[in-house]
Amino acid sequence: MLMLPRRTLLTATAAAPFARLARAQTPALKLGVLNDQSGPYRDDGGMTSVACARQALVDFGVPAKGFNVEIISADHQNKPQVGASIARQWIDQDGVDAIVDVPTSSVGLAVNSICREKNKVMLNSGTGTSDLTGPQCSPNTIHWTYDTYMLAKSTGGATVKQGGDKWFFITADYVFGQSLERDTTALVKAAGGKVLGSIRYPFPDTTDFSSLLVRAQASGANVVGLCNAGADTMNCIKQAREFGLMGSVRVVAMLIQSTDVHALGLSTAQGLRYSESYYWDLNDRTRAFNGRVKGKTANGIWPNMTQAGNYGAVLHYLKAVADMGVAAAKADGRAAVARMKAMPTDDDAFGPGRIREDGRALHPVYLFEVKKPSESKQPWDLAKVIAVTPLEEAWRPLGEGGCPLVKS
Repeated sequence: MLMLPRRTLLTATAAAPFARLARAQTPALKLGVLNDQSGPYRDDGGMTSVACARQALVDFGVPAKGFNVEIISADHQNKPQVGASIARQWIDQDGVDAIVDVPTSSVGLAVNSICREKNKVMLNSGTGTSDLTGPQCSPNTIHWTYDTYMLAKSTGGATVKQGGDKWFFITADYVFGQSLERDTTALVKAAGGKVLGSIRYPFPDTTDFSSLLVRAQASGANVVGLCNAGADTMNCIKQAREFGLMGSVRVVAMLIQSTDVHALGLSTAQGLRYSESYYWDLNDRTRAFNGRVKGKTANGIWPNMTQAGNYGAVLHYLKAVADMGVAAAKADGRAAVARMKAMPTDDDAFGPGRIREDGRALHPVYLFEVKKPSESKQPWDLAKVIAVTPLEEAWRPLGEGGCPLVKS
């Protein structure tokens, strides 16, 4: 009776080296999700972005497709030097093949340069500045989800058409806020509007926006454009309502996402208009994706466009790796990105699309209006679509960005 356990043990022991050898010979990729996990953008990205990246592995079929993928993550604290240090360690010491997400444009541009220098892949979802596919475009980078030009055209353009022709900006004083103000100013003026002024505040160290809102109200503008994101945008909207500013001027959140709307609550956010390239209730495919991932996210969050963008970008990268081979993809990040550009994109979060020469992923953009509490059927039933910009019209024209990769 004692022989059976012993034989089982011997068999397992003898087989273990071969099992380890088989595992060792299985090709493997390593991805690093780098974002804000403790600061003002933690709910716009954070661990829910990690969950969405991992969902891409599940949906793609890792490891059934013949290779393994490991995902690690870190908090860049919205500091370029911290993000750059993590990126270098990941690549030089930890064997990371692709860096994912990277919100906060100053961090994103720093990591963009490192990935180019090291010939690794950057799958960017969180960086907003349109410079990432403009003067600082890279053959190693895909910009997946949104950018400041898209936000300016969709939200800013619609506001001017509705009579909001005199603008004042409250701007986070770093690359993202500056780029968003710049791109929105250009589109407002092109549409016949005027910019009466702006004020920039230190990021991420500001929480009291009362004096900024008072100055905006006194400017004579009929639109106050918030060129910020995350907790800053939510604080501005809350304080604007407290001061009665929402009744006298139109407060426009140039970047606000479904997670922010949910946190604000419909009674505070109702009537706000904003743009996203993904929303859970767009169609059957988006509802199916949300259904698969929502139970795996941080704090019960239903993914916003930035978080879902990590799913879409990682899934497309895995398709390119499978097409070209793991060894080739690991050896040459530029080649992997080139293969991504050569293949049409298609996933449940964003639907069919493509990637341009400058690294810009193209998909439709949706203008939403936040519902009244009486219109909502459940806690994440937040908004309704009021306009759609087709993928070929939603983004800055290819020849206008100044990307050196674009051949004239």
